[in-house]
Amino acid sequence: MIVRHAPILLERDCQATRIPSGDKIELKRGDEVRITQALGGSFTLTTASGYLVRIGATDADALGRDLPEVIGSQLDRGDFHIDHVIDQLKEVFDPEIPINVVDLGLIYFCEAQPLPGGGHRVEIQMSMTAPGCGMGDVLRMDAISKVETIPGVSEVAVDIVWDPPWDTSRMSEGAKLQLGIY
Repeated sequence: MIVRHAPILLERDCQATRIPSGDKIELKRGDEVRITQALGGSFTLTTASGYLVRIGATDADALGRDLPEVIGSQLDRGDFHIDHVIDQLKEVFDPEIPINVVDLGLIYFCEAQPLPGGGHRVEIQMSMTAPGCGMGDVLRMDAISKVETIPGVSEVAVDIVWDPPWDTSRMSEGAKLQLGIY
């Protein structure tokens, strides 16, 4: 069980991404951090110096945690379906807001086309909650890595788009309720 906000001393050096700038920083063994969010296989941390950072699942051991279970390994191994893509995208979380990119309304387009040699090419267009968000590439890569785990997916293309601009009207009712937006 992950205890949020309890101080943790890092067990090894690891790379982190500052939120919201997207800048890379090195966290050092022995640095104190606190987990503020652990969703979708990544961890959002607060550092002792007050930075909000994100580390990926592969660095869970730096926190003294086991590698999070790979969601894709739980997928039905039957025929490919676009619903599998949406399910995987629901495992990509905004590092500042504990809501997935689907319910935030960041997915503008999601389509799969069969490839002549077998498998599918999945094309996704997604936006960010704010232009200039430095986490765009991080969330884009999260989406790609999640969708690539789906049986029958051979190629994944995720583009960040800004038109139309995102606003809260794109959020699911559940996300609005969770954030107190009525």
